[in-house]
Amino acid sequence: MNTIVERFKKVQLEITSLRPVKPVNIIAVSKTFDLNHIKPLIDYGHNHFGENKVQEAKAKWTDQKKKNQNLRLHMIGKLQTNKAKDAVKIFDYIHSLDSQKLADALSKYQISFNKKLQYFIQVNIGNEIQKSGIPVNELDPFYNYCVKEINLKVIGLMVIPPIDQDVKKYFKLLNELNKSLALDNMSMGMSADYIEAIKHGSTFIRVGSSIFGPRS
Repeated sequence: MNTIVERFKKVQLEITSLRPVKPVNIIAVSKTFDLNHIKPLIDYGHNHFGENKVQEAKAKWTDQKKKNQNLRLHMIGKLQTNKAKDAVKIFDYIHSLDSQKLADALSKYQISFNKKLQYFIQVNIGNEIQKSGIPVNELDPFYNYCVKEINLKVIGLMVIPPIDQDVKKYFKLLNELNKSLALDNMSMGMSADYIEAIKHGSTFIRVGSSIFGPRS
C-alpha cells in the first residue's frame, strides 16, 4: 500500500485511540504538493483537503472537483479580500475568516454564485501583532454580524497558537469561547499538536507533513 495512505491510516488510528466525543475530520494539507503526490489519498477515498493559496487551489483542484463531487476543499491560509471571488468558487470551507471587509466580500460572492460555504472565525488568541484573527474581546460582535446580518454559516472557531508556547492553554481557551457561542466545531491542531487539540475538543485538524511527508 502507498506510504501516504499508510501514514493517513496511522493518524486515523491515533484519533480512534483518543475516543473523541465528536467525529474528527482530518484535513490533509496538500499545499505545495502536486496532484500526483496527493492522488493516492484521493483514490483511497479521502475527501477533505487543505490549501493556503487560492491560485494554487484553482489550478490543482478545479478539474478534480468536477470529476469527484465528494471532494471538500478547505482554505486554511490567510485570505486576501481581492481573492474572495475565486475562493468562493473553489472552496467549501474557509478557516481564516478574520475581518468584516473579508466577511462582506465572501457574503456578496456567495449570493452571486448561489453557493453556501462553511466558515471558521480565526481568533487571535495570543494577541500577536503579526498574526491575523479577531481579538477575543471583539469576537461576540463579529460573530453576530457574520451570522445575523450577512448570513454566513459560521460553524466554529479556528486558532493557530503562538509558536514555542504551551498549546494546551490556547486550545482550552478556544474551546471555552466556542462553547460560549454554542458552536459545534473547532479547527485547531496541526501535525505537531493535533493529539492535544483533539483532547480539547477539536473536530477539524489540519495535518500535512505527517501524511504527505516533509515539504521540499
